[in-house]
Amino acid sequence: MGKSQDVGVFSGDLEIGTNFFINDEKIVAPGIPQYENQLVGIDGWLNLAYAYKGFTVGMRFDMFNNSNLQNPNASFNGTGIGRWYINKKIHKLDITAGFIYDQIGSGIIYRAYEQRPLFIDNALQGLRLAYDLNDDWRVVAFGGKQKNPLEISENSLSKGLTHGANIKGLYIEGFIPPGENKISISPGFGVVNRTLTTETISNLQNITALYLGDDKTQVELKYNVYAFSLYNRLTVGGFSWYVEGAYKTDSPIFDQFDEKVNAVGPPSLGQFVNHDGTVFYSSLSFAQKGFGIVLEGKRTEHFSFRTDPTLGALNGLINFIPPMNRENTYRLTSRYSPATQDFGEQAFQADVRYSPNKKLSFNVNFSNISDLRDDLLYREYYVEALYKKARKYRLKGGLQLVEYNQRVYEVKAVTENVQTVVPFVELLYKLDRKKSIRFEGQYMDTEQDFGSWLFALVEFGAAPHWVFTVSDMYNIDPAKGGDKIHYPTAGVVYTHKSNRFGLSYVKQVEGIVCAGGVCRLEPAFSGVKLSINSTF
Repeated sequence: MGKSQDVGVFSGDLEIGTNFFINDEKIVAPGIPQYENQLVGIDGWLNLAYAYKGFTVGMRFDMFNNSNLQNPNASFNGTGIGRWYINKKIHKLDITAGFIYDQIGSGIIYRAYEQRPLFIDNALQGLRLAYDLNDDWRVVAFGGKQKNPLEISENSLSKGLTHGANIKGLYIEGFIPPGENKISISPGFGVVNRTLTTETISNLQNITALYLGDDKTQVELKYNVYAFSLYNRLTVGGFSWYVEGAYKTDSPIFDQFDEKVNAVGPPSLGQFVNHDGTVFYSSLSFAQKGFGIVLEGKRTEHFSFRTDPTLGALNGLINFIPPMNRENTYRLTSRYSPATQDFGEQAFQADVRYSPNKKLSFNVNFSNISDLRDDLLYREYYVEALYKKARKYRLKGGLQLVEYNQRVYEVKAVTENVQTVVPFVELLYKLDRKKSIRFEGQYMDTEQDFGSWLFALVEFGAAPHWVFTVSDMYNIDPAKGGDKIHYPTAGVVYTHKSNRFGLSYVKQVEGIVCAGGVCRLEPAFSGVKLSINSTF
């Protein structure tokens, strides 16, 4: 055993976000407790890890104080150990116990991950064993229950942090290196089982007893559901082709757009149906000097996979279905982003990048998402050009066109899709080796939702410590006779070594917040934000 393994290594990171809520009756809905009386909300995470002689142990302390993360219109409080784990590798066997993050393939049948801005933390509380068959192949087995972040409390360890369903899985992955034909493949196969508890089955029986489906049959309730996935990546030269197919056995799922016939009262939207599910996803890419292209396609049908079929929104997700749209970063180009529809969608995306020289580059993207009846859900045309003059400035400009089905993505009672045209420009100018100034300008033309917008940002950076930002989002042409409202933001960020401090005044309009195709609608915000990030 080497001497380096006899020395313990301690590491960690801290993230704190504090919101000071300032009521603005023009944009903030009445009745939200943070604006009414609480005034301050805090979210905090402290990660600690220690490695010694092949062992790694870690824990994360979570704190939510008058938090609006779980529900932006309500207040959530909880304090406790949000995660702990122990890991040890014994020769070819890797053992992990505690709260575990992992995924099979691209995550279509199983992905345990954390996404703090959306209050997603669906780690598996259980045991994971990974065995290296040789240098290129391994097999992994896991089992346990999914974490329920809503159960965090001061006595969280004794109270139980999990959803009731039992989850078990197995997958094998490998790599076949290139031979004389210069072709390499990375195949994999996985299976996941979810077993509902007696309490969940009883709850489903009570819910489905309230109504009958259109075919006048009762939903068949099953304790077990299985999901299978077969995937492979083939690489040859500059080409890379990934393909994955998944199948889920028959189980009750909730269709929010299907009309149910109630035993008592008028019909309403949404009902449980029994159905198996499929997903097919493929990505083909090619890259060579100055040129790259990525083509993606996906078809999803009845693939809602949760720890409990009665859970809604982002709670209890076992799997993750890859999104099929460009991940935009500008304020207005990202305003209408599509959430992945696990009940049914078919989608295609193409992304092309071309650089004729070191100074100039172009990016063109097209994505189209529809439901299984070919009704349009989302369509985007995007083009940008970037010109760089070394050590002096960088200029980017482009145009985005979007059609967005607000009825589906935001469950709003509208009859027409939102259609937007967004030209944008960004200029980064270097004043000297340490100082720079950046400008963003964007305009959104639309007659739907809130109407047209104008956004401008100016950012001054003084490396390595300071960044100052001022911006404004202005409802320049409101729809439906609304008010012309300014949404200003002013902030400063200070960085010293591994510590980062941010303070900003924020006035933000209602909109969609997305991370990797998982989205939620957030109400308007008015107040001051203080953030602290530190690693050690």
